[in-house]
Amino acid sequence: MSRRLEQATEDALLSGDASGRRAIQDVGFSEELKAKLFEKVAAAESQHQQASHSTAGETPWTGTENTVDAVLRMLQDANKPMRAEAGARCLQPPVVVDTRLRRRRAPQSPGQRAVNARDKASMYVGMDMKTLKGLSVSERDEMKAELRERFEPVARAVPATISGIAALANQRIEDAIARGQFKDLPRGQEMPRDPRADSPFIDTTEFIMNRMIRRQELVPPWIEKQQELTKAVRVFRERLRNDWKRHVARTIASWGGSLQEQMGRAAAFAAAEVAYNPRYSGPDSPGSAGEEIRRKDCTDLDTAHRTIETVAGATAATAATTATTATTATTLSQRPYRDHEWEKTEKAYMELSIENLNRITRSYNIMAPELARKPYFSLDRELNACFADVAPFIAQEIKTRAVHQCTSTEETGGVGNSAASTLVERFVGTDSVKVHLEAGEKAYGLKEWWRDIWKKD
Repeated sequence: MSRRLEQATEDALLSGDASGRRAIQDVGFSEELKAKLFEKVAAAESQHQQASHSTAGETPWTGTENTVDAVLRMLQDANKPMRAEAGARCLQPPVVVDTRLRRRRAPQSPGQRAVNARDKASMYVGMDMKTLKGLSVSERDEMKAELRERFEPVARAVPATISGIAALANQRIEDAIARGQFKDLPRGQEMPRDPRADSPFIDTTEFIMNRMIRRQELVPPWIEKQQELTKAVRVFRERLRNDWKRHVARTIASWGGSLQEQMGRAAAFAAAEVAYNPRYSGPDSPGSAGEEIRRKDCTDLDTAHRTIETVAGATAATAATTATTATTATTLSQRPYRDHEWEKTEKAYMELSIENLNRITRSYNIMAPELARKPYFSLDRELNACFADVAPFIAQEIKTRAVHQCTSTEETGGVGNSAASTLVERFVGTDSVKVHLEAGEKAYGLKEWWRDIWKKD
């Protein structure tokens, strides 16, 4: 009732005029209540004055809402406004909440409580000195401490924050270390560690991926693509070098002359090739793919050069007696040998091969890391490398072909060149056919065949 009367009086003061205030003074309210009411009236009047002043200074309404007012209205509608001070309720003191963890015990039936009480009571049986004669003093102290901690009347306090739990764990670990519980821990073997794992020059992600691939015996896709690229390059370069070596050997041999003269021309071409087109060696150079060809032709490169020098010396001695041969050798030694007709004939194949190699290289570079990427191939560079690699072995190829041709001619003989050859020999050949007969006991003739047919099973 008093609260309602106070509220009614306050409304009358706020809505009334000076006569209402005089009525309150005449009624005889207490000084404290009067001061409280007058403070509220003064606050309300100041608000009204400020509101009227702001209203008088505002822009008249034009029928269209301003953008600033619209945004302010949307913000006020989105957030719930706070309560006014006049109607605000007194704040209650905060309730103290115990944040410690407590164990909640499930409700038990009377039978369960009786059983638990009997079990707990049985643990205290024999705690006297007569029964514990077999236990030592330390064992008795440990048992008493365990029972005392187990049957405390209240739950033990546990901190509710992460830092408190960490401090409690550290305290228990330090207590265990002080008791010596970590002295006799079993020690294992030393863990193997790769020293490259701490290298600042190796990316950690790349190192872990490489280790996983190595342990699981996996092959990355760019490694398979690299093998495909290496095989394609090796096949192309081997074929290019074999074709060029065979063509040059046949061309020089077709010019005529003795074997020494042909080898002298090849040696002169090789010297000119070294002067105008030196060979570059390296793991990624185009000439590195021709190692297998060079191993087949000559086991050692120095031996091949010594052979060329020997043949060149013999050619020089022969050229001293024949002026024409000397003049030809001098003219040919001024430039390396090239055959544009052969290049024009093989150009279509070589361009397609280079395009295929570049396509494989492009797909390989997309998958491979930056350090393992390879450059693209060029037809001019491959041809220059082929000319430089093949030139030192032309003389040996000419000699090998000449010796092999002579040997095969001696073995086969002149087929069809004899005057006594018949028409059948011209088509079949004059090679003598050797028929190897089996021994007499192994011979199988008509008699054995007839016997096998009429043999009874």
